[in-house]
Amino acid sequence: MGNVIDLDAKNYKSLLKNYIETQDEKFLYRAEQISKSFLKNNILPEEIVNLHMQALDELYPSLSGEFQRSMNFLLETMISYGLAHQEFQTLREEQLALKSQIAVAASMQDTLLATSKPNIEGLDIGVISVPANQMNGDYHHFIESNDGSIGIALADVIGKGVPAALCMSMIKYSMDSFPENAMQPKSILENLNRVVERNVDPSMFITMFYAQYQPKDNKLHYASAGHEPGFYYNAKRDKFEEIEAKGLVLGVSLDAKYHQYNLYINKDDMIILLTDGVTECRQGERFIEREEVLNVIRDHAHLSAQEMVDRVYKYFQRLQNFQLRDDFTLIILRKDV
Repeated sequence: MGNVIDLDAKNYKSLLKNYIETQDEKFLYRAEQISKSFLKNNILPEEIVNLHMQALDELYPSLSGEFQRSMNFLLETMISYGLAHQEFQTLREEQLALKSQIAVAASMQDTLLATSKPNIEGLDIGVISVPANQMNGDYHHFIESNDGSIGIALADVIGKGVPAALCMSMIKYSMDSFPENAMQPKSILENLNRVVERNVDPSMFITMFYAQYQPKDNKLHYASAGHEPGFYYNAKRDKFEEIEAKGLVLGVSLDAKYHQYNLYINKDDMIILLTDGVTECRQGERFIEREEVLNVIRDHAHLSAQEMVDRVYKYFQRLQNFQLRDDFTLIILRKDV
């Protein structure tokens, strides 16, 4: 390292002298090459200033005392700057490493929690789930049963980031382990509640809505664990109604019981399931009204279910200046026969 500094010192002194005497910009270009050498060899800012001072002292020994003192002041400033810059670089490297790890975790989450939208005759399904950040604290899952029915799970972790993603993975694989004869919404929530209560930190809670649709009798069975109320659109009456469903969030009480509700679905009726990232969108400081969500859905009801959810998302994305404050998940089921 010493030989490198000595060599650069000679070059620096020579270039400095030539530039001062000629003001030829080609010497500035050569100085840039020396700067790259400084950077490559980890030369600190204060060492460069000290190098400059030594070169000036050798070239112009009669420089004024005021100038010499100003250079000493610059040197002390660069020492402090160098220390702060080193700390900044360390923090930046740690931040980049953490960002990379989160990106890997987000990719794993996408793989672990992947679910396919089922193709059910007579039922048009639209779904969109967009995280506000890299990790998604919302979770949705479709389960197809041998009897032709489908299960629809929608959950939201109170808490975000990697811990939320881990909770969601646990929820998914717990559900996959349940036997098919235990897939009634009431049973699902009670079993998951025990899993969450025993395995999740008490500071984290999970809200969840679980429904089972049976095409044979056009009936929707559902239960809720403190989740955001969804909506039922009655096509005959052309009216949206809030889906009645009450229940304690998962993980609060080991012995929590959940009530199961039933709803008949007729042609053109819709079931709208969502997380609070939809109903708690904000325009500036104004929280939107739930009625506004329904109005946007109504405006696009002539489209397919998937087009509907896409349009609703784009509407509220624009409303928030393309900066989601919370994870956004919306599912629409429409009976089309």
